[in-house]
Amino acid sequence: MSIYQKFCTEVLDEQGKLINLSLHYPDDFNFGYDVVDAIAEETPSKRAMVWCNTENEEHIFTFDQIRRYSNQMANVFAQSGIQRGDRVMLVLKRHYSYWFAVIALHKLGATAIPATHMLTTGDFVYRIQSAKVKAIVCTPHNDVPQKLQTALEQCGRKECLLWTVQEDVEGCRNLTREMAQSPDTFQRISTAVTDPMLLYFTSGTTGYPKGVIHDFSYPLAHIITAKYWQQAQEDGLHFTVAETGWAKASWGKLYGQWLVGSAVMVYDFDNFEPKQLCAVINRYGVTSFCAPPTVYRYLVRKGIPDMPTLRHTSTAGEMLAPEVFRKFQQRTGLALCEGYGQTETTLLMANFKGATPVEGSMGTISPLYNIELRDADGNTVPQGELGEVVIIPPEGGRQIGIFSAYLDNEAQYRYVWRGGVYHTGDMAYQDMDGNYWFHGRFDDIIKTGGYRVGPYEVENVLMEHPDVVECSVVGVPDTLRGQAIKAFVVLPQNKIPSVQLEKDIKDFCNTRLAEYKWIRLVEFVKEMPKTISGKIRKAELKQAT
Repeated sequence: MSIYQKFCTEVLDEQGKLINLSLHYPDDFNFGYDVVDAIAEETPSKRAMVWCNTENEEHIFTFDQIRRYSNQMANVFAQSGIQRGDRVMLVLKRHYSYWFAVIALHKLGATAIPATHMLTTGDFVYRIQSAKVKAIVCTPHNDVPQKLQTALEQCGRKECLLWTVQEDVEGCRNLTREMAQSPDTFQRISTAVTDPMLLYFTSGTTGYPKGVIHDFSYPLAHIITAKYWQQAQEDGLHFTVAETGWAKASWGKLYGQWLVGSAVMVYDFDNFEPKQLCAVINRYGVTSFCAPPTVYRYLVRKGIPDMPTLRHTSTAGEMLAPEVFRKFQQRTGLALCEGYGQTETTLLMANFKGATPVEGSMGTISPLYNIELRDADGNTVPQGELGEVVIIPPEGGRQIGIFSAYLDNEAQYRYVWRGGVYHTGDMAYQDMDGNYWFHGRFDDIIKTGGYRVGPYEVENVLMEHPDVVECSVVGVPDTLRGQAIKAFVVLPQNKIPSVQLEKDIKDFCNTRLAEYKWIRLVEFVKEMPKTISGKIRKAELKQAT
């Protein structure tokens, strides 16, 4: 029996499709003790993680090893003064030390702050000051220790502890060495399920990043993520590409996968190379795989090798072109199952197990949530019309998987929960078959000629053009229509922008779009302005027009 069955009750239909899932857990639930240590106690030799890197290093960790190594780290942290409620930043890329550290912090009742190594010194300053970070554990690579040391100096935070892993770095403590000298047992510390467990800074498309806080119940909401969307399986090997600094790592490299009995595959790399990625999948026998559409686009363009052990593939995070969906399925026999959620939530919608995946669609609503589409006045919109995705909490109960607070920003938290529902700010519509379709942020909707157009429906068509590598669509002022639809396009390196190419692209798209959705303007750009997490800054594109 997988450990998750201790914490939930599933209701399935005759075809094995999930109808409902209810969660039940103690008031002191702690993933470190109640999942990792529990599995280690019952099946100590069970495989938890397969790790490799581009230098051909390899480590395979059992749950007993995860238990013991996390205990050693917890002892180092505790002896250094880190306690329940303290905030510790983890900047560890894809190194296996992340898993020891984050579980150790869970056991201590401390709040982990995952962060990407790609942040600038200024980014680190903002996070350290905003979160009042007590300690940092970082990779010795990519000048991260030096950036952090400079950031701490700028903050005047000499008391903040700074560790690196594996290698000695001047001015930093070596956590790997200290861990090896610490006992591998750790007495359970009292924590509450409502304690803050994770703090993610959202990249945002405008303004400073917001600190999103999740409590200790958060991992349990990812049972559906892992089992029914990614279809990770007992004793299987699930591979999500994300680096540990992003929330997607929590979705695909740890919580749900271990709860349903699957090991996680971790490939530590800096530069994405499709052939290497596929070689890892085949070398270790990966059974389920999740990556952003960018990865699948590269695979389709560069050629998809045989991957005989793969049983399921999923994707999320940005627009997936129908062409990529079709070509990947034709080559592999596997449909790309899209999913949808936010840093503030867990999986809200997906093409779930037991249903036929629909290309381009977010699928259907997770049984964990009561979701409606509403207009600007709070009214439910009819089927087929655009509305904002809102979450209605259960009566008298807390909504598991939804963030518990914005860091030091109660006003913003109240705003997104206005009217008694959580406002995602995302637009979608439901088709006649019950599937949902994403249409961009609420503020990104283009109002042209009295019609409302979601940018994604135009971008989907744009991406079908063979010369469009990347694109983004925005509304720009137009005296006749109110707004006109403008496309920003990145071309292949060997393609030169021209008036004729602009006309070809417009003709290609506008013959496939309703007239009110026609692209009126095209601008070729070398690259898109993006957030640190790779999201296109539409607001910046609008300002440039």
